[in-house]
Amino acid sequence: MVSQNQTVVAEFVLQGFSEHPSLRLFLTGCFLSLYAMALMGNIVIIALVTSSTGLHSPMYFFLCNLSTMDIICTSSVLPKALVGLLSEENIISFKGCMTQLFFLVWSGSSELLLLTVMAYDRYVAICAPLHYSTRMSPQLCGILAIGVWSVCALNASINTGLMTRLSFCGPKVITHFFCEIPPLLLLSCSSTYVNSIMTLVADAFYGGINFVLTLLSYGCIIASILHMRSAEGKRKAFSTCSSHLIVVTMYYSSVFCAYISPGSSYNPERSKFTSVLYSVLSPTLNPLIYTLRNKDVKLALGRILASFSH
Repeated sequence: MVSQNQTVVAEFVLQGFSEHPSLRLFLTGCFLSLYAMALMGNIVIIALVTSSTGLHSPMYFFLCNLSTMDIICTSSVLPKALVGLLSEENIISFKGCMTQLFFLVWSGSSELLLLTVMAYDRYVAICAPLHYSTRMSPQLCGILAIGVWSVCALNASINTGLMTRLSFCGPKVITHFFCEIPPLLLLSCSSTYVNSIMTLVADAFYGGINFVLTLLSYGCIIASILHMRSAEGKRKAFSTCSSHLIVVTMYYSSVFCAYISPGSSYNPERSKFTSVLYSVLSPTLNPLIYTLRNKDVKLALGRILASFSH
């Protein structure tokens, strides 16, 4: 409980990159460019998948969901980060901070869960191609997508709800460029035991179980590819999952660096760097990886560009 002579914090100050004033202009340019690229790239993916009949398959349906999550993730972080880079002090209200936290946790956890679903989709496509249309029916894909969004919205609600129950009496400087669970817990003047337990449970589920399931899917995929006799068959099978494998490796690497470490060893500088990787760089690169390495997406993009030129 907060004692009578303590003041309850009504707003926080996002430290951002204020300790590096010489980098302010450079970071503003980088973040603005990356945000524009992330928005454009992911909107193009969504437009291509919804308008091209050749992309109406489970893989592209889930890719469309991934792009939506990427837009939510970057939009919950970058606009406020840019405000901080362009102003002397980046103040965020308590409600604003909790809102940002909810959308960040929702989109971030949804992305991890969706990557597992996408890995299963590739597993069925390569290891059981004859049963693909029945196993990955439109109904099941819809249920999986709704399940991902719902489970992760519940996770975000629980974590955000638990955060609102904490007392914050000062200091009020968040050592990050957005509202994140570890630095917020460090500012609390009440017990954070339940929050820490819930964070560990979420880390174990999203970073542990999902990662193992994704590895198992790709273990089966690689084994299946190696047993193929035709070199052309191997090349085609690998090309269908290579883009997803690159995205999975990139996203999990940054998430593990950011979260899979003891709370006592929380390092603000390292956390900021790894957070840029998964909340800014990954959503920007995902559309490029899927577009440049996927023949179907490139063909659909070519048709749309050709229709504009006539």
